[in-house]
Amino acid sequence: MKPELSGLIKRAEKAEPSTKELFKKWKKKPPEKLDIKVQKLHEEVFEKYDCLTCANCCRTLGPRITGRDIEKLSKFLKIRPSDFVSKYLKIDEDNDYVFQSMPCPFLGEDNNCIVYSERPKACSEYPHTDRRKFNQILDLTLKNTFTCPAVYEIVERLKK
Repeated sequence: MKPELSGLIKRAEKAEPSTKELFKKWKKKPPEKLDIKVQKLHEEVFEKYDCLTCANCCRTLGPRITGRDIEKLSKFLKIRPSDFVSKYLKIDEDNDYVFQSMPCPFLGEDNNCIVYSERPKACSEYPHTDRRKFNQILDLTLKNTFTCPAVYEIVERLKK
């Protein structure tokens, strides 16, 4: 299924108050219950969504690039780590390495990642809806509802 990006930000803005209210309630519940519920929803939603038809995350989000990511990617690209840093990265306001510009320099025209096997950790974990201790990333999840239609749908299903 091709994700519906048109209007996602408006839908997420409209849903934001009820999402904040839901997350406030979930912060008071045992984290295991939320993990089980979100994992099930993650599996259901990603059965029908194909990230390759969207790639909005790769077009708009600047992932944090770790030292380990730099090592893996520079080795994969057969360049020195210092050359990788100077060619692709900058330091952001949080003093983290991020890509110099977006969309991601490794996003192909077909939405495939040309460094997929060695992609940054932040990319491999995105959108974080299949992880344990989900209650620890509720604020991040709220932000991700504005970028990822699948996250938006997972959160909306949580409300039911």
